[in-house]
Amino acid sequence: MTPDRALVRLGADELGDCTLVLRTAGLPADDIRPEVTSFFRLDDTDGPLGWAALEGYGAEGLLRSVVVLDGRRGRRAGTDLVTRVIQTAAHEGMARLWLLTETAAPFFARLGFNFSERDSAPAAIRETSEFSHVCPSSATCMSLVLR
Repeated sequence: MTPDRALVRLGADELGDCTLVLRTAGLPADDIRPEVTSFFRLDDTDGPLGWAALEGYGAEGLLRSVVVLDGRRGRRAGTDLVTRVIQTAAHEGMARLWLLTETAAPFFARLGFNFSERDSAPAAIRETSEFSHVCPSSATCMSLVLR
């Protein structure tokens, strides 16, 4: 991880910029539930690099809405962002993370995520809007054991 970067947990009043970035990147934002979702922004001295969201359901977590700004790509910002969110999830007591992706499976595999059957996700994860209707059935399901 790059030491001059900081992961910032966003407050409810800061979600407007995040949802705008998600929509611009073609990622869903209308189904986000603030009561179970924490948004994070990775910053460096030049400003924001990217955003990610983490939904918590007890020991299970859903990583979603990972986006790095176009002009800030190629600097390992995505790796740094996801690695820091993984550490946060583990620190907060989550034992496993799940995600769905249509385009970034190789990226997440490099970070240790394994391909999983969508039906193998626990009920709390399968019942999220991301799993139940936002992401198509063709999206790749992946999981990562944290402890």
